[in-house]
Amino acid sequence: QSQLVESGGGLVQPGGSLRLSCTTSAFQLDYYGIGWFRQAPGKEREGVSYMHRGGGVTTYADSVKGRFTIFRDSAKITMYLQMNDLTPDDTAVYYCARRVSYDRNWNDPSAFDVWGQGTRVTVSS
Repeated sequence: QSQLVESGGGLVQPGGSLRLSCTTSAFQLDYYGIGWFRQAPGKEREGVSYMHRGGGVTTYADSVKGRFTIFRDSAKITMYLQMNDLTPDDTAVYYCARRVSYDRNWNDPSAFDVWGQGTRVTVSS
């Protein structure tokens, strides 16, 4: 069983919004950098957004900048990815992951050791 659990995916029309959640009871979320990745059919897994441990730094892929927001609740139990103005290109399975390596880029999946099972997002009319 995965130590990270995502939820919030679903079917949404273009221009719509979804909020994904990522939670764990296995470790303190704010002790680690947490990333959101996605993988569309036939494509490689790509980094979408990232929050550094402690929460002071966030970053986004160019393709989602201005539309997606990563944030964490005040209890530091759940990480969220607010996704607005969705397009069909955002269709993918979305994963959250725990970062353990800092000698590579934030969007390199090999820097992350614990992954959730994924939640599917489908943007279609």
